[in-house]
Amino acid sequence: MSGEDPELIRQLKLRGLRPTRQRLALARLLFRNGPRHLSAEELYQEARDAGITVSLATVYNTLHQFTRAGLLSEVVVGSGQSYFDTDTTSHYHYYDRTTGRIVDIPEHEVVFARLPQAPEGCIVDRVDVVIRVRRVDQPAICRPANKD
Repeated sequence: MSGEDPELIRQLKLRGLRPTRQRLALARLLFRNGPRHLSAEELYQEARDAGITVSLATVYNTLHQFTRAGLLSEVVVGSGQSYFDTDTTSHYHYYDRTTGRIVDIPEHEVVFARLPQAPEGCIVDRVDVVIRVRRVDQPAICRPANKD
């Protein structure tokens, strides 16, 4: 999606979203620099830095609307902790627990031997994989209980 307003307006309308001033402003921020991952709080801060008057609740609502419309993918890395990915093609992620950074893993680098059959009347729509890593020099957050 380009940063031009006519293209943004067209993309939002194609997906059934009204191109409001706030949606357009947030879309410009999201898509202006190519594929990336960011949290709602990061987008909110970018909007504030750019002089865009918007509430954090509006940012969350807009990100979820864009996700439902297929403009973004949500990457859930923990309970209540999500990032939004502007690259909606099929791929997976590393999540660095130490830095909070997300890195893409191309789809061809993850191979599944077998997926379970989808429940009757359903098809597999998408498979999400987040491989959580930490820096070697950082202790694990949780350690197994000592059974001695």
